[in-house]
Amino acid sequence: MLNQIAAIHGTGVAASTTSYESIATVTVGSGGSSSISFTSIPSTYKHLQIRGLGRDSTSNNAYLLIRFNSDSGANYARHWLTGSGASATANGFADTTEIGAPYSLPSTASNTFGASIIDILDYTNTNKYKTVKSFAGWDANGSGYITLSSGFWRNTNAITSITLTNESTFAQYSQFALYGIRG
Repeated sequence: MLNQIAAIHGTGVAASTTSYESIATVTVGSGGSSSISFTSIPSTYKHLQIRGLGRDSTSNNAYLLIRFNSDSGANYARHWLTGSGASATANGFADTTEIGAPYSLPSTASNTFGASIIDILDYTNTNKYKTVKSFAGWDANGSGYITLSSGFWRNTNAITSITLTNESTFAQYSQFALYGIRG
């Protein structure tokens, strides 16, 4: 069922459940982790998708941040719409050092995990910049956030590695899985 919902989110039509193949899964251990990396990504898929359940290890709600191929230069742009149930905000940045979705990781104080679905489109196409769209959110019995975000990496290289970070550290039991999507 999740594959069908994710496919509708990504393309507007449901994909076969065999269209998604697991590439790697990372679960954060005791003590947390400052980053999560997927390396040596095969070039045999049309698109990539990251599905995550995570939270920040501090008492602050945090951004989920993404970089490709170890590029930490100001080669990214990002924009988002975030709602809390009480208010909505929108913003964006050009020439930033990562793609990010605000408030997609709840704090450890909320005792809950946030869910994220991140689509990375045409990740091997060397004729265009790489586009990312994500849907993330969490609920804590009436409080929480939902975020729709997008961004791009101003680079035509194929994506071979992805690094996820946040504003501090991923809490224990945060889990992110990378899937390849057949085209």
